[in-house]
Amino acid sequence: MKCLIIAAGRGSRLSNKGNSKPLVPLLGLPLIERTILTARKGGINDFYVVTGYEGEKVRRYLDKLGQRTNTNITHVINEEWEKDNGISVLKARDLIKEPFILLMADHLFDYSILEGLKKEQISEDEIILAVDCNIESNRLVDIDDVTKVLIEDNKITAIGKNISNYNAYDTGIFLCSPVLFHAIEDSFLSTGDSTLSGGIRILSGKGNAKTFDVQDSYWIDVDDEQAFSKAENLLICNLKKASDGPVSRYLNRPLSIRLTRLLLNTKIAPNHISIFAFILGILGAGFFFLGGYLNLIIGGILAQIASVVDGCDGEIARLKFKASEFGGWFDAVLDRYGDAFLLFGLTYHVYWIDGRFLYIIIGFLAIIGTFMNSYTADKYDGLMQKKLKPGMHYFRIGRDVRTFIIFLGVLVNQPLSILILIAFITNAENVRRVLILYKNG
Repeated sequence: MKCLIIAAGRGSRLSNKGNSKPLVPLLGLPLIERTILTARKGGINDFYVVTGYEGEKVRRYLDKLGQRTNTNITHVINEEWEKDNGISVLKARDLIKEPFILLMADHLFDYSILEGLKKEQISEDEIILAVDCNIESNRLVDIDDVTKVLIEDNKITAIGKNISNYNAYDTGIFLCSPVLFHAIEDSFLSTGDSTLSGGIRILSGKGNAKTFDVQDSYWIDVDDEQAFSKAENLLICNLKKASDGPVSRYLNRPLSIRLTRLLLNTKIAPNHISIFAFILGILGAGFFFLGGYLNLIIGGILAQIASVVDGCDGEIARLKFKASEFGGWFDAVLDRYGDAFLLFGLTYHVYWIDGRFLYIIIGFLAIIGTFMNSYTADKYDGLMQKKLKPGMHYFRIGRDVRTFIIFLGVLVNQPLSILILIAFITNAENVRRVLILYKNG
């Protein structure tokens, strides 16, 4: 399916962030790139982008983006970019002859909206607007600037920024048939209104403007600096995962997000961070092997730093659309090696003190419990995510807890107690997960 993106405006309210609004960087990526990569994630790979103000600059960037991501991007030029947004839509009427997705370059949204919208049935004389009916709970919109919609029987009966009676917000995401082009022309000829909303009003008058509720999926119009800040916070909040353990949620994640913000504008790749975190963990294990309280403390500090840094690879991957199956798998492999070296180093440290074979057994139980923790995590996480609503967390003892136990334990010089505790909680957690999965079939 083709996707038309409106990126012709100047965006004067964001001029402090950059001269060209589509190229304003938000957490490491320009707005227009975020829109395109989100749409790609939603299953679209054929884009028509309408450019106007600073058009040559935007088009040069899009050419590089298309080559870099293997994305088909067709340029549509609007020399009348200072006019209403409907004019930008009309510039593509000779290029698009079938149903298409219409997006705004400055709107961020959850790709799941497109996945759902694409499944909707549309006739040749209809359009479908994705709307947000959560008007009471949505704190991301500027109520004075957002386009409001009145819906009856799943159809638009009124639309505009100044209507007083409404029950939804316009998200700026559409599934359209080419009839939209004719509707905008009709609106201009009959009322002088060449806005996109004017075209929607023509179609709604005929009963041909339907709606699709985005429900709990997020979206935001990044139209000014206040909205820009909200968008940053929104994307950062979405980095938190339901599977985050308590240490990750309240300590590691807040720290890793701060580090991630510093790394976003660099060329450091997620896999590089995974390797660096692994090296830190191996160095920590190395200090355990050296023996002595000071080396024990240094090793524990390095292990905890590695645990924090290890969160940055996934955060950068998600924020910059670089997440991949290999990256996730590679990070997991390095984590398992890191766990093994840390616990083996700690076992050696304890055994070196007085050479009791019992310590080897305890260390083995800690290592095997940790490995089985990782092995059982996939099915357990899958079950929990099916049972919980979006945004909710569930109880989970994972790598963040184990590493933090090591960190705290070495500070008070209790390496043996660390091994005993990790051996107990990891194996108990594995039993708990098996029982939960058994009860749920």
